[in-house]
Amino acid sequence: MSNQAGRLIGAPALSAVRPELAKIERRLLLRGALSLGMLSMLTGCKLDDEPSVEAALSAMSRFNDKVQAALFSRTRLAATFPASAITKPFPFNAYYGMDEIRTVDTQKWRLEVSGLVTERAPWSLADLRKLPQQSQITRHICVEGWSAIGQWSGVPFSVFLDRIGADRRARYVGFKCFDDYFTSIDMATARHPQTIMALDYGGSPLPPAYGAPMKLRMPTKLGYKNPKYIAAITVTNVNPGGYWENQGYDWFGGS
Repeated sequence: MSNQAGRLIGAPALSAVRPELAKIERRLLLRGALSLGMLSMLTGCKLDDEPSVEAALSAMSRFNDKVQAALFSRTRLAATFPASAITKPFPFNAYYGMDEIRTVDTQKWRLEVSGLVTERAPWSLADLRKLPQQSQITRHICVEGWSAIGQWSGVPFSVFLDRIGADRRARYVGFKCFDDYFTSIDMATARHPQTIMALDYGGSPLPPAYGAPMKLRMPTKLGYKNPKYIAAITVTNVNPGGYWENQGYDWFGGS
């Protein structure tokens, strides 16, 4: 999420009201696409009170997730761009302001691994840099309506999942971040060829503003599905949800 609104009303105040704003945005988006009568017909809910509206919106969101998942293909790639198209400067975006950017000692940082995997040893940044690396220039699309093109490099996530012996039958991968953010993705997206564990931006180590020491970069997903400051990964068959997803945003979040 962008922090531009935070500059206008103050990051602390914005953080306090953003959950409610998320609900309002979601209602307006779906009501703009479908009449309440159509929502009632599709969901079987009688939309004459707040709980009924929320139930209908939740049902539509779940339906939307299923449609997006059905249309998703590991062979369909997001667009790539020349270096001349890179947005400068690439914008910072988070659910807090730039004055609250979180940092860790990259030498001491360790990526924790758990769940349906055979190798649970933590990974250092140096360990990750020993794996094959991939670079991409792709577009970041924010649910707020803006986009920007950037250059990320890092480990193909499918390579990492194979190294830790992730169960290929598992349905989800969850992420916990040291800025208290969390999200999760489906296994098909996790193994998409453009999904990478980004360690560098623009040819240099990932800076704190962009999620150092590691973020997940997925050009097939909206911005809120691309977690930064990752501290732990789990492979699971239980949907771990997410910071924004638990407040009403679509879980699949395809771009």
